[in-house]
Amino acid sequence: MRGFLKGFSGTLGSVLVTLFGLTVVTFLIGRVMPVDPVIAAVGDNAPQSVVEQTRIAMGLDKPLPVQFADYLWQLLHGNLGMSILTKNPVTHDIAHYFPATFELATYALILSMLIGVPLGVWAAVRQGSVTDQVIRIVCFAGHSIPVFLLALISLIVFYKALGIAPGPGRQGIIYDGMVPVQTGLLTIDSLLAGDTGAFWDAVAHLTQPVCILAYFSMAYVARMTRAFMIDALKGEFVITARAKGLPLRSVIWSHAFPTVAVQLVTVLALTYAGLLEGAVVTETVFAWPGLGQYLTTALLNADMNPVVGATLLIGVIYVGLNLLADLLYRLLDPRVR
Repeated sequence: MRGFLKGFSGTLGSVLVTLFGLTVVTFLIGRVMPVDPVIAAVGDNAPQSVVEQTRIAMGLDKPLPVQFADYLWQLLHGNLGMSILTKNPVTHDIAHYFPATFELATYALILSMLIGVPLGVWAAVRQGSVTDQVIRIVCFAGHSIPVFLLALISLIVFYKALGIAPGPGRQGIIYDGMVPVQTGLLTIDSLLAGDTGAFWDAVAHLTQPVCILAYFSMAYVARMTRAFMIDALKGEFVITARAKGLPLRSVIWSHAFPTVAVQLVTVLALTYAGLLEGAVVTETVFAWPGLGQYLTTALLNADMNPVVGATLLIGVIYVGLNLLADLLYRLLDPRVR
């Protein structure tokens, strides 16, 4: 236990250093961008006196070290500034938009895990066979084809040509604003409200973007699972189990897979972080009102506070999921402890 705490404390220390570096990077993003945040706030035609007053009010007339100290102080108090476009605090906007991204990424992770892990195990067991080759080709295509291209093809085929899928957006017009917001997750909120029509409408709108993201992630999960399982199946404990005449299913899932499951914790954690961060393109194509679309709109309009705030949140999520994966890895694998 002492060794576990010592190792975890070292990891926690590196995480704190990483978070500090992240704050430095996000601070510099807001200062080195070619767009003057003061001009973006007051407009190009504002009088010079208004520009200077606004610069002083925003604290941009101070030396950079002082500005950074003020930035840290505001972060510690949960203040990410105001959005020029929405006129709301950035924290309020993130709390509004992030649940949509969270819902999209979570369902995509579940789907990619349910499909990718069995496919990876199946490919490893049948290494070198036609089945293995087909699975590898499918996974290679998932990594090679751009996400935006798959999303556009999906909309053209299933929405425009066949008419069997709803259009872009998170919900149909008939249900827009009808479900009381409790968790921010539309499928959960509609069930809590007892509105099955809104629930199935939300599921229908989720299907295409979730499948696109899940396919991309499934390709990575399946490839890593296959690689881990090939090594596990070469282990002496697996050879011994086969020599004892145990059924192949028992050898795979009771002896080989548990050793792989520990390694998959890190893979799934990084996949989840990538889904939360990488949904920007998918949200843009499907007009999904999530953090990615919020960030894209802010970038196109030179609204830097939301850009910095969203970037900081994504970085914190990455670091947090890495910390969680490390903790689970140490708990599940006695060799690490």
